[in-house]
Parts: sequence; C-alpha cells; structure tokens
Amino acid sequence: MMMPSIFGENLFNDWMDFSFPDVDRKLYGKHVDRIMKTDVREKEDAYEVMIDLPGFKKEEVKIELKNGNLTIHAAKTLDKEEKKEGKYIRQERYSGNMSRSFYVGENVKVQDVQAKFENGILTLDIPKKDPKKPVEENHYVTIM
Repeated sequence: MMMPSIFGENLFNDWMDFSFPDVDRKLYGKHVDRIMKTDVREKEDAYEVMIDLPGFKKEEVKIELKNGNLTIHAAKTLDKEEKKEGKYIRQERYSGNMSRSFYVGENVKVQDVQAKFENGILTLDIPKKDPKKPVEENHYVTIM
C-alpha cells in the first residue's frame, strides 16, 4: 500500500505504528539508510569499534586520523553497465558517500589503530591513551 509523504517522510509513520516504534527513523531521520551503524565496546586497554558497511568493498573505505579525530569515509557507486540492461522499476541499493567521525584524543597515532574489514563489518581497535598532563605554569611575577 502506498502512503502519502511530505519531503520523503511517511505522513502516517508516527501515529499508525503502535506496537513497533521506528527507533532508527526517530534517531536519524529520513537519512537512516546513509548512517554507519556503529557499536563501541570498551576493553581493558582499548576500544573496539564495529561499523556496519554492507555492500562496500575494502577499497571503497578510507580511514583518516587528524587532530585527534578518526574519520571513516565510504564511497559507493553502482556499475554503469548494470543500468544499460533494462529499465529499473525500483532501486534501493545505496550509491553515494558517507562518513562518520569519532574523537579519539590527540595522543592516538595512526600506527596505534588496527583495522580489519570482513563480511561488511569494519572493526577498529583503538588503544586507550592517557592524555598528556599539562605542565603547570608559574603565573606569578618575580619581584626583584
């Protein structure tokens, strides 16, 4: 059954769904299909971050660490040859760019982060690093 929508969101979503609330839609809005679903687990000496990237290949994912921010970029394009054969009636596979950032601290270096991509899940091991304690400065003027 087709439902009326305004700006790509279902008009009846909020009041017709009594027993199964659409939690993802409430959290992420109409772009829920473009969000990297992520689990973060704390271990003794590290954090394990697991990111769902179904349909992506390892070559389509880039990880950047800059100024304490770890950013995961993923870009997917559908093959042009696929589109030549026939006319699509419905197309639901994602094509485009997405990214997600996490602040991991200034002390984490690129060589400290371990990454593995298997079965559409990117797993990152990020070590816990204590922040450098600032050196206390003397704020008093010396009297001569």
